[in-house]
Amino acid sequence: MSQRLNRQDVTAQNRIAWEEAAPIHARHNQARLIKAFKASGHSSFDDVATEMLQSLNITGKDVAQVCCNNGIELISAKNMGAARCVGFDAASGFLDQGREIAAAAQQDVAFVCCDAYDLPATYHAEFDLVIITIGVLSWMPDIDTFMAGVALLLRRGGAVFIYEHHSVLLMMEPGPADAPVDFELSYFTKAPYVDEDGLDYFKGEHYEATPNISFNHKMSDILMSCVKAGLQLEHFEERPKHISNLWWNVEAADIGMPMSFTLVMRQAV
Repeated sequence: MSQRLNRQDVTAQNRIAWEEAAPIHARHNQARLIKAFKASGHSSFDDVATEMLQSLNITGKDVAQVCCNNGIELISAKNMGAARCVGFDAASGFLDQGREIAAAAQQDVAFVCCDAYDLPATYHAEFDLVIITIGVLSWMPDIDTFMAGVALLLRRGGAVFIYEHHSVLLMMEPGPADAPVDFELSYFTKAPYVDEDGLDYFKGEHYEATPNISFNHKMSDILMSCVKAGLQLEHFEERPKHISNLWWNVEAADIGMPMSFTLVMRQAV
């Protein structure tokens, strides 16, 4: 990967990679998700996310999700009592899946196709809460600019809720539960990580994939990106819970590694 690639090149290439993955994910999951969301009040949130969102008084709040993928978490937020819900993602194929799932749930959820670095100005200061969940931050070549754009979505007093895999996991080669835990990368690496195996992290289906490009951001980078965006720390907790579809080997090794974190940063009133 050439270090000369700029942010626009990276996000454009990743968008293509995600569009290629969209029909594969749909084939594995869409029918199951539609059936699940037809049940009243269905939620894809785990216990940690549910508790955090309840503590943030999500009922009646206007909620955005940046990099929402197929929208199941945003639709779950709507089922929890959120008011206006808008999801942003660059991959139109996943947004189409989200619209289909929202229709099955009989919920009014809007989806906007755009680059994460180009969130439309018409949505600035429109939301009480912005949700960022698993697997988003590592796709950002410039986390400071990303978080500055996210902060623009917030009304005064609004909050960003982040629930992500822990940065330290990116040091290790992921694998099944019986695989050894091998250290692969430095925690401090700034080099992009290029993967050519595709983005089917459900069934591991192999296909001719456009290489995708991800990045490691230290926990301090993530926290400081929020601070630079003018947000104030309200909550931060490192957790042992494994929330990805990748590091089963680290989970099985039970070596006391932080595997996820929750973070709430709030816009000043």
